[in-house]
Amino acid sequence: MSPLLDWLRTQGLSGIPREQWIATAIAGSLVLVALVAGVLAQRFIGQPLSRTWKSKLTGHAEGLGARLPGIVRHGTAALILAVLINIDNWPPIAAAPIGLALGAATAMAALTILRGLGLPRWMAWLVAVALFVALFSHAVGGLHPITTTLERIGFDIGRRRFSMLSLLTILITIIALYALVRLANRIVAHWIGQSRGLDATQKLLSQKLAAIVAVVLAFFVGVDVLDIDLTTFAVFSGALGLAIGFGLQKTVGNLIAGIILLMDRSIKPGDVIVVGDKDVGWVNKIGVRAVSVITRDGKEHLIPNENLMTQPVENWSYTDRNVRVRVPVGISYSADLKLAQELMLRAATESPRVLNSPKPNVWLTAFGDSAIEHEILVWISDPEGGVGNVRSDVLNRLWWLFKEHGIGLPFPQRDVHLHTAPSENGSLTRHTVARSQQL
Repeated sequence: MSPLLDWLRTQGLSGIPREQWIATAIAGSLVLVALVAGVLAQRFIGQPLSRTWKSKLTGHAEGLGARLPGIVRHGTAALILAVLINIDNWPPIAAAPIGLALGAATAMAALTILRGLGLPRWMAWLVAVALFVALFSHAVGGLHPITTTLERIGFDIGRRRFSMLSLLTILITIIALYALVRLANRIVAHWIGQSRGLDATQKLLSQKLAAIVAVVLAFFVGVDVLDIDLTTFAVFSGALGLAIGFGLQKTVGNLIAGIILLMDRSIKPGDVIVVGDKDVGWVNKIGVRAVSVITRDGKEHLIPNENLMTQPVENWSYTDRNVRVRVPVGISYSADLKLAQELMLRAATESPRVLNSPKPNVWLTAFGDSAIEHEILVWISDPEGGVGNVRSDVLNRLWWLFKEHGIGLPFPQRDVHLHTAPSENGSLTRHTVARSQQL
C-alpha cells in the first residue's frame, strides 16, 4: 500500500473512488494552465493595452489604465476556468479547485475594475466577496443551501418580504449599476471630448446631458432587474414633488440654470467675468450646482448658477477676447509734452502682452492741480492672464524711459500767500510772503 493511500485512510478519505482522484489531479493541472495563461495574457496583451489606453484616453485613463494588466490577467483566467467548469460534469472534489480558482479570479477582476472606476473600497470588496462565495459554492453544489438560509433571515412589510438575500441582491445591483454609470460617463466624455464639431461649451453640455440620461437609464434598469412595482412609488412621488417645490427649489433651480447657461453659451469655461462687485475671475468649470471662478489671487469662488442668471455679469470675453486696459499717467507741467507722449506709446508698444492691432493710444484727459493727466490705452487678447500685471509692466518701462529722457513726474504743491493784517495797536502791518510748500 502506498504512503498516499495510508495518509488518505487516516484522514477518512479512503472511500473516494480512484477515478475522482484522477479527475481532481486533472482539474488541478488545468487550473495551473489557466493561471499561467492569465499571466501570459497580462504580459503580452494587458501591458500593451494599458499603454494604448493611457495614450489614447489621456485624463480619462486615470484609474483603469494602470489596472488594465491585472484586469486582463484575472479576466483571462476566469474566462478559461468558466469554460472548464462547464465542459464536463466534474465530481465535487474535482470541481473544488476549479471553483476556488474561478471565484478568486473573478473576485479579483471585479475588485480591480471597481477600484479603477473610483468606487469606495467597501463596495468593491462587498461585490468581490459575494462573487467568490457564489461561484465557489455553485461549483461544489452548495449554492442552494446558502441562498435558502439567507432567504429565511428577514422580515415582512405588508405583502413584501425583505430577506438577507433580497437586501444583498439590491445592494449589489445598485453598486453594479453605479459602476456602469461611471464607466459610461468616462466613455461618453472621451468620445465627446474627441469630437471636433463641438466647441468647449457644447461638449460640456453634451457630457452633462449624457450623465443625466445614464442615471435615468440605470434607474429603470434597476427597477426592472429588481422587479419593483412602480405603482408603489405613487405616494413617494407626490412627497418628492412637494420636497422639490419647497426644500429643493434652489437646488433644482441651480441645475436648470446651469443647463441654460451651457445652452445659450453666455458663460462658458475659459471666460473672464466679473459678478457684481467681486474680483475678476476665470471660469474654470460649470457644475450642476455652481460655477467655479478662479481669481488672479488663486482663490476659487463657487457662484450658484442661479446668481449668474439673475444678477448682472460682466463678461470680458463673450463675443471678443480683446480687452482694453487703461493706464493712468501724470507728467509735470514743465515736461516736454510731445516727447512724454511718444515715450508713453513706446512703453506700451514694447510690453509683450500688448497687441499691435488695435494699436496703443495716448489720451490727454485733464489738466490737474499738479500734473498733466494722461491715459495710455492698450489692448490685450488674454484677459485670463490678468490686467494688473499689464499696467505694472507698462509703468515700469515708462519709469526708466522718463528717467533716461529727463521727464519729471509731478508731486502735489501748494502756494501760501500772507497778506497785510491789523496789528494789536490797530495799525496795519504790510508784508507778503510767497512760498511753495511740498506736501
